Amino acid sequence: MTTVSAPPSAAATGPDETPPSRRPRRWLGENPLGLLLSAPYLLFIGLVFAYPIVFSVWMSFQDYFFAAPGAEVDRPFVGFDNYIAVIQDPAVWRSFGNVGIFLLINVPLTVGLSLLLATALDKVVHARTFFRVSYYVPYVTASVAVVAVWLFLFSTGGLVNQILGPLAPEPSWLVNSALAMPTIALFVTWKGLGFYILLYLAALQNVGKELYEAASVDGAGAVRRFFTVTVPGVRPATVLVFLLATITGANLFTEPYLLTGGGGPNGASTSPVLLMYQRGIEQGNPDVASALGVILIIFVLIIAWLQYRFLGGRES
Repeated sequence: MTTVSAPPSAAATGPDETPPSRRPRRWLGENPLGLLLSAPYLLFIGLVFAYPIVFSVWMSFQDYFFAAPGAEVDRPFVGFDNYIAVIQDPAVWRSFGNVGIFLLINVPLTVGLSLLLATALDKVVHARTFFRVSYYVPYVTASVAVVAVWLFLFSTGGLVNQILGPLAPEPSWLVNSALAMPTIALFVTWKGLGFYILLYLAALQNVGKELYEAASVDGAGAVRRFFTVTVPGVRPATVLVFLLATITGANLFTEPYLLTGGGGPNGASTSPVLLMYQRGIEQGNPDVASALGVILIIFVLIIAWLQYRFLGGRES
C-alpha cells in the first residue's frame, strides 16, 4: 500500500498561513509597480508636509529660538506654555474671528457662483473654450500682479470710489476695519473661481442627460431642473469644493499681506497664518508661532470634518 504525503510547501505553511510568495504582495499591494511609481510623490509629501508638521509640533513644546547654523544651544521643554501664551493673546482670537468672517463670505460665494457659472458654461455652444479660459486666467495669474489691479480699483482714489462718488465708503475699502476682510474675501473668491468652475464642469459630465429630459417631460422648468437634477448630481463635487475652499481660506496669507500692508487696519484683516509669520519671523518667537500653527490645524480639521459629516461626504 502506497502512502501519498502532502507536498512540503503545503504542510509547512498550514491552512491558515499565507504562502511566502504572497507575503511581499500583501505589503506592496496588488501592483507593486504602482507603489514604485508613486514613491517620489510620497517622498515629496513626507519631506514638504509631514516632516514640517511633526517638527512644528515638537517645536511648540520647546523654548525654541533661532540660532546660528551649527551652534549648540539649550532649548528646554516647556510643556504647554506656548499654547497658553497663544490662547491668552487677544490678537490670536481676533485673527480667528477675521478668518471666520472670511470663510462665511468666501465659501458660500465660491460654491454658489462656481456652480452657477459652470452650469451656464456647460450649455455654451459658441466660444466655449474662450469663456472657460477667461474664468481660469485669474487663478493661474500671480497674486502680486492681480493685487496691483485690485489696489488700483479699491484704493482711496481708485476707480470704484470714483464711480461711486458720494456713495463711496469712508474710510475706503481696504483701510476700513469693517470692509477690509469682506473686500479680501471677494478678491479671493474672484481669483480662485476658475479652478472650482473646472471641478464642477467635470462633475456635470457625469450627470445623465436623460435625467434632464425626464424632468422636462414632467413639466420641470430650468430652475426646477437645476435644483432637482444638477445640484444632487454634482453633490460629490460640492463636498470637495466646500473642503478645498475652507482649507484654502484658513491658510490665507498673501492677500491680506499685500492688500492691507500686513493685516491692517489695526489687525482687522490679520489671519492666523499671517500672525504666525509676524510672531515667528518678524518677532523671533517660532515656538509660539508653531503652537498657533498646531491650533490652526486642529481648527481646520474640525471644520472640515463637520462639513464632511453634515454635507453627506460619506454618502457622496
